Amino acid sequence: MNRRQFFKSSLVIGGSLAGVGTGAILFTESANRLDLKVSTALQRLALLSNKNLVKTGEWDIYKIFMHCAQSVEYSMSEFPEHKSNFFKHTIGKLAFSIFESKGKMTHGLSESIPGSPLIKSSLDTKAALNHLQNSLIDFENYKGKLAPHFAYGELTKHEYEIAHVMHLYNHLEEIQS
Repeated sequence: MNRRQFFKSSLVIGGSLAGVGTGAILFTESANRLDLKVSTALQRLALLSNKNLVKTGEWDIYKIFMHCAQSVEYSMSEFPEHKSNFFKHTIGKLAFSIFESKGKMTHGLSESIPGSPLIKSSLDTKAALNHLQNSLIDFENYKGKLAPHFAYGELTKHEYEIAHVMHLYNHLEEIQS
């Protein structure tokens, strides 16, 4: 195959793959955009406060709540470690864009935030839930400059709100009540 034929074939294959990827994104079930608000997340968390919660994944419920709170708090202060700027401007931005367009995030649910202190397991779940609720309220009221996300880079407050709520909802998939 000569270079010209190779180039044409590459364009056709690349375009087809891009079309398939775009189609997959468009036809994936998306969340209700109104649910991607801190106020809605707080309502959902309030419903969990008086229920007997059962974990279905690797992390216990205390660790899930503290991990989600940690992410919210880092957005108002600073994430301990970051992916490279190249990653944040390419893969990170693309990942956030896809998650935002779907209204749903999927990620490794037993992966800690890079560089964050280890969260101990099996402590007071109600205290962890309260801590998470308070961190979301603090975020909602926060007026300062937000820290760049360790993987997505610079986000507006609205984008961070969406990211935090999608992150929380993804983790809540591993909690049954």
